[in-house]
Amino acid sequence: MMSKKILVLAGDFVEDYELMVPFQCLLMLGHKVDVICPDKKAGEQIKTAIHDFEGDQTYTEKPGHNFTLNATFDEIDENDYDALVVPGGRAPEYIRLNQRVLEIVKNFNSKNKPIASICHGIQVLAAANIVEGRTCSCYPACAPDVNLNGGTWKDIGFEEAIVDANLVTAAAWPAHPQWLAKFNELLK
Repeated sequence: MMSKKILVLAGDFVEDYELMVPFQCLLMLGHKVDVICPDKKAGEQIKTAIHDFEGDQTYTEKPGHNFTLNATFDEIDENDYDALVVPGGRAPEYIRLNQRVLEIVKNFNSKNKPIASICHGIQVLAAANIVEGRTCSCYPACAPDVNLNGGTWKDIGFEEAIVDANLVTAAAWPAHPQWLAKFNELLK
């Protein structure tokens, strides 16, 4: 498989595993992966959060690692990329307010380029209005974001992923093996 150029949309308190694991796995597969954050430049850091499932009504949240960005938000041209990754965590709830973030997502979708979204990342896709008519998964608390935007949320558990056209979605980081494998298939 030829190396692809992949863009990752992140922000402070992105879920640690949902940024770190895909970033490292995609690099390991030989892809070029650029991680950007609104209002930040290459070399600056974002904080991550670790979400864990410990028997409570929802996930718990703990401080994660710092992640050093390797691209500058204001300098990228999404047309130079083959695919997009939108990790979850807390970042999607506020980066979706950035109009440029929404333009980037819409551009990838309009060109039918692969988009991988996990957990709360669906909030960005819903805000970009690209889930209408699509079947998607995400963290169950985000299911209304899918359904209210004309999509269909499918409960596939926490270890599976679903593909609908150019979108591959999953509920949370336990789905990484399935989510990344299905995304890698879309990259071919």
